Amino acid sequence: MNDEPVGEAPKVSNPEAVAGRLAADRVTLGYGDRVVSAGLSVDIPDRAFTAVVGANACGKSTLLRSFARLLPPAQGRVTFDGRDVRDYRPKSIARQVGFLPQGLVPPDNIAVRQLVARGRYPHQTLLSAWSRDDERAVAAAMAAAGVADLAERPVESLSGGQRQRVWIAMILAQETPYLLLDEPTTFLDITHQYQLLALLARLRDEGRTIVAVLHDINQACRFADHLIAMRSGRVVAAGPPAEIVDTALIKEVFDLSCVIVPDPVAGTPMIVPDAGPG
Repeated sequence: MNDEPVGEAPKVSNPEAVAGRLAADRVTLGYGDRVVSAGLSVDIPDRAFTAVVGANACGKSTLLRSFARLLPPAQGRVTFDGRDVRDYRPKSIARQVGFLPQGLVPPDNIAVRQLVARGRYPHQTLLSAWSRDDERAVAAAMAAAGVADLAERPVESLSGGQRQRVWIAMILAQETPYLLLDEPTTFLDITHQYQLLALLARLRDEGRTIVAVLHDINQACRFADHLIAMRSGRVVAAGPPAEIVDTALIKEVFDLSCVIVPDPVAGTPMIVPDAGPG
């Protein structure tokens, strides 16, 4: 088992782009005839760690897919730096916004280093060969995700938690000022969950914008500056956790009765379930 700690945050390759802004303006999102969200408006604070929380199937992943230009809205606009994301070429937006979805499947017989190196694809052109900067980015990303000692291992031989950290390394190697992560702590043990969230907080401190779907509301409250709480495709509340998290919000979003106490370590809101739903 690999117990290498998560390392230092890798650098962003184009920090001047951090001045952009992600927003959804009255969007209708869905799949075929099934509408997930209608009239949804969301602003993502720059240089902040935003956590999107809510019950299963409430529209969290759908929102991230729209930000990543993978799910065009049926109505409304998703914008980056004031422009509709559909106006950007795929490689252009991929140099600004990195997206790690759920459920990725690695190619057969690919080694960890090769998979992480795929994060450099948006920076490649017909005229630019693989460079020392690409090597540096890949090495820094593997160290940051704690998978450097797995570099030559086949990805298919790894545990679920190790694979998840390899995917995280790939998205870090992309070196974008914006990171969208859909349930990035999936498959990670509790130690690596907190190491990853601390890494994301360090990236935020360096000026990156982080948006992560998280299922653990207490982790979201501890690490995020900004919380977006969703239910049934709509935003119930958005703002700093200390300002918006109360028993009424938890009841509305999760149908859970609880008490809220200060986190004894961070002082942030900590949800303690009463008994269960209802």
